[in-house]
Amino acid sequence: MAAGGTGSAGEIGTGLAVRLTVFTLAVLCARRMRGGARWARVALALGLGVLGTASMVVRPLGYLADGGSVADALARAGALDLLFGAGRGVRVAAVLVAVALMFRPAANLYFRRTAR
Repeated sequence: MAAGGTGSAGEIGTGLAVRLTVFTLAVLCARRMRGGARWARVALALGLGVLGTASMVVRPLGYLADGGSVADALARAGALDLLFGAGRGVRVAAVLVAVALMFRPAANLYFRRTAR
């Protein structure tokens, strides 16, 4: 929004405040999860795994559903767009891997042991 000039200072500030709140809550949940809190694992899986991933892919999928093409998007993209898209892809992949690792048998054993 700042680079494209499409957002006001208030909109950008609100977006940053929301992201800071979400990231803070995620870190707090991750700390509790590390301590064995099962609810924190579920909160992270649902919050970041489901809702976070959905928020990252809704706009690109909507663009494709409206008839847009990947080739057209890449042809119109600038360096900043490509960098942002690559970062988004890395974040989605990291979240999906993290959620899968949180529910592996070794992780389940860890939560059963720390619950006692």
